[in-house]
Amino acid sequence: MGDVAAWQRAEAAARGSYGKLVAFLAARTHDVAGAEDALAEAFATALAQWPAEGVPHNPEAWLLTVARRRMMDAVRRRIHDGAASEYFLLVEELARDDEAPELPDRRLELLFACAHPGIDAAARAPLMLQTVLGFDAGAIASAFLVAPATMGQRLVRAKTKIRQAGIPFNVPGRADLPERLDAVLAAIYAAYAEGWVDAEGADARRRNLAEEAIWLGRLLAQLMPEEAEALGLLALMLHAHARRAARRDAAGEYVPLGWQDTALWDHALIDEAEELLKRASRLAAAGRYQLEAAVQSAHAVRRHGGAVPWPAIVQLYEALQAITNSPVAALNRAVALSHVDGAAAALAALPQDARLADYQPFWAARADLLARSGNREAALAAYERAIGLESDAAVRRFLQQRAAAA
Repeated sequence: MGDVAAWQRAEAAARGSYGKLVAFLAARTHDVAGAEDALAEAFATALAQWPAEGVPHNPEAWLLTVARRRMMDAVRRRIHDGAASEYFLLVEELARDDEAPELPDRRLELLFACAHPGIDAAARAPLMLQTVLGFDAGAIASAFLVAPATMGQRLVRAKTKIRQAGIPFNVPGRADLPERLDAVLAAIYAAYAEGWVDAEGADARRRNLAEEAIWLGRLLAQLMPEEAEALGLLALMLHAHARRAARRDAAGEYVPLGWQDTALWDHALIDEAEELLKRASRLAAAGRYQLEAAVQSAHAVRRHGGAVPWPAIVQLYEALQAITNSPVAALNRAVALSHVDGAAAALAALPQDARLADYQPFWAARADLLARSGNREAALAAYERAIGLESDAAVRRFLQQRAAAA
């Protein structure tokens, strides 16, 4: 078998089995870093042996066997060097794993371990990307626009916390599930949001990050098919991702949602999102992600020539605001209200919240509403503020054009 084929099989095994193997190896020992190191050695061994000896019938089992041996060797070295006797227990745990007839999927437990309350919230999404998907710290740091050394320290601290505190690899009980599940969902959505801001996929630091977050969302929905908010989050991400090709025109200029060519939307993704939303609605009362996905669904009626149901969107944002107490939900409600009751009513409904002081969409919305109300001087001041807060050159140009037309 050629080197290329062996590399492809190894890559496929890494993609499909990395998180599964890390989760299984670390579930008993709580040593995520040790599991990653052992698995990295197993992949290196595979790339050295498979081209010459052929790819094994069960690559996943082969990698697990080699990684477990490497992990046990590392633990024995610590014992030989005089490390604490607790390492004897690790050897016993790993040896017990060797008796397992098949490899159970512990990735769901790994996701919950990564989102444990004891883990710094800023490290949860990066930790998931590294442990479940195999991202290296440098790539994660670039994606989240954080210095590599800083991100590396966050990840090391998080893994040390898991090991030292013995954070369990389990799905919380029903009483604790809502809070912990929300942390998992928020971390996945944070990863998606980082990729979403790169509309053209031109930033190598963020390239594919949105797709990887969707992969995590699919995994969560697959492992927790009866959790409505897991389905709602995946529906939300798919709705948003379906419009990716329409967010810029042929010249690379920004195109707002209401102006987008619906022919450029990915209708298969929208159909999948709609089905997920229907499934979620049959399971439980609507939560944050279901409501946000429902807003996206309301906008999607345009692909069939329908008018956007603005009164329904106003109601959805009211429900979202009641659940989250979010000033962003209140802002979006005001914008939707402008399409129902006019710009003056929307201006009166704009939230007066200090958390929006440096939020570009607030100033852009305020500027548009002021311009539509005939207050050009105040509109220009708001546009100036919005332009100053925007980092995307295409969006800045769009706002400048709107200001010139005010």
